[in-house]
Amino acid sequence: MSTRTRTLIRGGLVLTAADELHADVLIEDGRVAALAAHGSDTAAGWTADRILDATDRYVLPGGVDVHTHMELPFGGTFASDTFATGTRAAAWGGTTTIVDFAVQSAGRPLREGLDTWYAKADGNCAIDYAFHMILSDVNEHTLKEMDLLVEEGITSFKLFMAYPGVFYSDDGRILRAMQRSADNGGLIMMHAENGIAIDVLVEQALARGETDPRHHGEVRKSLLEAEATHRAIQLSRVAGSPLYVVHVSAQEAVAELAAARDKGLPVFGETCPQYLFLSTDNLAEPGFEGAKYVCSTPLRPKEHQAALWRGLRTNDLQVVSTDHCPFCFKGQKDLGLGDFSKIPNGLPGVEHRMDLLHQAVVDGHISRRRWIEIACATPARMFGLYPQKGTIAPGADADIVLYDPHTTQTLSAATHHMHVDYSAYEGRTVTGRVETVLSRGDVVIDHGAFTGRAGHGAFIPRSTCQYLN
Repeated sequence: MSTRTRTLIRGGLVLTAADELHADVLIEDGRVAALAAHGSDTAAGWTADRILDATDRYVLPGGVDVHTHMELPFGGTFASDTFATGTRAAAWGGTTTIVDFAVQSAGRPLREGLDTWYAKADGNCAIDYAFHMILSDVNEHTLKEMDLLVEEGITSFKLFMAYPGVFYSDDGRILRAMQRSADNGGLIMMHAENGIAIDVLVEQALARGETDPRHHGEVRKSLLEAEATHRAIQLSRVAGSPLYVVHVSAQEAVAELAAARDKGLPVFGETCPQYLFLSTDNLAEPGFEGAKYVCSTPLRPKEHQAALWRGLRTNDLQVVSTDHCPFCFKGQKDLGLGDFSKIPNGLPGVEHRMDLLHQAVVDGHISRRRWIEIACATPARMFGLYPQKGTIAPGADADIVLYDPHTTQTLSAATHHMHVDYSAYEGRTVTGRVETVLSRGDVVIDHGAFTGRAGHGAFIPRSTCQYLN
């Protein structure tokens, strides 16, 4: 509990997914106690141990990033952010809750993988956290374990149609997991790419001597993302289960989700800042520079961005997460020198999501309330964290960001706080900046200085999906 039990945020514009209010916010014992209009008799009567001046600032719910990979083993190495460094960087960027992915090793129980991730995170996180479970091996034992995990607050399970020999599940295993989730209330998350076909194209490209990073994007074709998305939707219909498709990058995949939602199906989609702001132009940067941008699904040609923005406006895409999975350029990405298929897949981004999406508001792609909806409220509802997280309302955790919408900043590896030696957004200037961040009422970022601590972040058990079609 905070040593100061009563905090007042005064003078700001409170933004939630539903409202924009010129209101003061009273915090008691780590939770939002009340909101009242500026200058009202109610607000004038409040006293507090600590008063934060939010004049000319937005007062936002803390960001909820439901797709991160701290310390993920991949391609013979590990993601370079630990739970300590990654959650600290998240706080700098106005994100106050992450949902990371615990990994089942093939042939091992889910419980073993989950306990490994509990141990990685315990005592190390600067902000609150929860877990999804990656299913690498769907069998009778792990299907039963799914029920136990849902009861424990691990209410979502990720399956892969990509990465044969590592995480890949065939259609039969996917169907069985979906049927189980239909019964236990869990939500299936899908990496939708046809990995079997992609492996053929990888092999053929390498045989032709096409080894540079740009070929990573060329072999992971958008049609193979769309085909897998379509197949995942049909399997979920057969199973009677909802479906959440992660890191949607291609306009053809958005079209599959839109068609399913037009039928009233409980099918949901997430995209990521890299697909909204970067493109195959980055993968094609000279020398080996394109390796910095290797992730899966891959970056697409710029013309796909319009469909993603449109999907976010029409609610055919509901969430923007980061898929934060950083690997250093030197010593990790360069494992793929001479063979793009050996470049570790993933980008750093957990620190910049809120700022990049505010830039989207400035640019006219989305409204202010939609910004909060896709970055805070809907992720919390989708994954059973709402209204504890994702909004500013009486009873909610006091995860609150004071945001300066007027200042500009230039994103750079020289100034970011992620434990990685490059920025995917190097040199990009954005309007808006996180100023002060509270996590459960404790100030963890104070006017651009980190005042939090490892171990403040608590594990949050989740309820089942609260987001309906």
